[in-house]
Amino acid sequence: MLGAILTQNTAWTNVERALERLVQRCPLDAGSLLALPEAELADAIRPAGYFNVKARRLRAFCAAFVEAGGHDALAALDTPALRQALLAVNGIGPETADDMLLYAFERPVFVVDAYTRRLFTRLGLLAGDEGYETIRTRFEQALGPDVPLFNEYHALIVRHAKDLCRARAPRCAGCCLADGCPGSTAG
Repeated sequence: MLGAILTQNTAWTNVERALERLVQRCPLDAGSLLALPEAELADAIRPAGYFNVKARRLRAFCAAFVEAGGHDALAALDTPALRQALLAVNGIGPETADDMLLYAFERPVFVVDAYTRRLFTRLGLLAGDEGYETIRTRFEQALGPDVPLFNEYHALIVRHAKDLCRARAPRCAGCCLADGCPGSTAG
């Protein structure tokens, strides 16, 4: 869940470095993070970028997590209630909440990120201006409520978008989807 907050507007490799630095200072649990002075928390997560903002967001999340009774109490909530509880925390938007729901709580909620938008817009399956909830609902309806499938599908989208369908200089010539892709520059 901490990673979902730290990965906002940064690459996962930076999050890993931030978490490594953080674990050197304290255990990765809500109480320990709340006990860490905010300036020290910010310094620890510096590699993740926007470290002062993210330190405040981590603290807000940890406080809400503790107040709610921890993971087990939150896990007892049904998915819509849990999603609303996460969205109520300052700094947690739909993508971060859904990331937590899928990966930390194993709920069948599809995570829509920039990679998903880019890939499916280039494929002509999205116009590119749809709202987050519209895209999420389309994926969930098309795939059915399947947590392992959502995990794997999202991971494959991320990998494909990082390796081939990059924001700049896409590698369409090596793409297995190029033949059916209206956005392809292969040819």
